Amino acid sequence: MQNIKKIYQKALKMYPVGTQAVQAGILMGLGDQIAQNFIENSKTINFVRTMEFAGIGLFISGPATRTWYGILDKYIGSKGYSVAMKKVACDQLLFAPTFIAVLLVAIGICQGKDIEKLKIKIRNEYSDILVNNYKLWPMVQLINFYLIPLHYQVLVVQSVALLWNSYISYRTSLEE
Repeated sequence: MQNIKKIYQKALKMYPVGTQAVQAGILMGLGDQIAQNFIENSKTINFVRTMEFAGIGLFISGPATRTWYGILDKYIGSKGYSVAMKKVACDQLLFAPTFIAVLLVAIGICQGKDIEKLKIKIRNEYSDILVNNYKLWPMVQLINFYLIPLHYQVLVVQSVALLWNSYISYRTSLEE
């Protein structure tokens, strides 16, 4: 186990965005599997959907989150309660609303929706998902930004997001 930790830390140091992109892909795919197996109780598993979620994590969620946290750290700082509060405010007022929209569009594209159906999807799901975001993420992010070093923040968020991604996967697959 110690070797895995060392390998992870070395990869994180050498390739921070790439490492966190891979970890986001794995955890988003796992979140979809949790949704299919335990929430939806699917008789057959849609592995294409799982790979789409993993791809969104790998190419969008992981890189965007790591880059965002780096920007926050650079322009707001890295230590202290007031710094953490400012980061949470920026994260929840700027990043979260934008990222949820991007996520819904990416999922809709993976589901083969055209522009009109994407608009309907966003109109039907965005507000509820954003409200539920505000029930979970401000507290998670306050703890994350206050206690966790920058290079582990994406891991913490992606770990909590395992359940969040299960919710998103379930929520966005309801009409399929």
